[in-house]
Amino acid sequence: MTTKIGIVAGSTRQGSYNRRLARIASADARAAGAEVTDIDLRDFELPIYAHEIEFDAFPAAAIELKALFQAQDAILFASPEYNGSVTGLLKNAIDWASRPTDGESLIALSAFRGKAAGIMSASLSPFGGLRSLAHLRQILGTVQMLVVPEQVAIPSAHQAFEDDALVDALPRQLITGLVESLLNVGGKLGFD
Repeated sequence: MTTKIGIVAGSTRQGSYNRRLARIASADARAAGAEVTDIDLRDFELPIYAHEIEFDAFPAAAIELKALFQAQDAILFASPEYNGSVTGLLKNAIDWASRPTDGESLIALSAFRGKAAGIMSASLSPFGGLRSLAHLRQILGTVQMLVVPEQVAIPSAHQAFEDDALVDALPRQLITGLVESLLNVGGKLGFD
């Protein structure tokens, strides 16, 4: 069976380094034979999560995003680092997709539970977004995802890319290794 992987960047900025990482990973996953869904958070108009909104009128965009996550065996997140953490955009998307719908229990976490996750970041800082990756690993573990140990952090992102390609071979190899590990784990977890 083919492993289904969703790839999402935590940035909507035109020219985003993390969107570039997501495109590179997407190409690797396709080359490895995975069924890839590129998830662009610009396509989902999500209000900032609030309990009142959830119970008053659960946003249709949140239900659509949750369904995309539910359909995957694995999800790869490319997260920029904002003030040492993940972007509000990405955290908000995870928060909405984690909420119960259609009579699910509060702990169902059907968009995430038992799925594999991979994490990567490109940042202008010399640390490559490592602080955001630590937070993202914690968040994804909390929603019951199995985060593979491999991760990719690209420092000095403004110098790391030439158009949509990485300048150095090592980060490129690390992305390929992350994708391979994620597909391996996601494929095993996704098949009942």
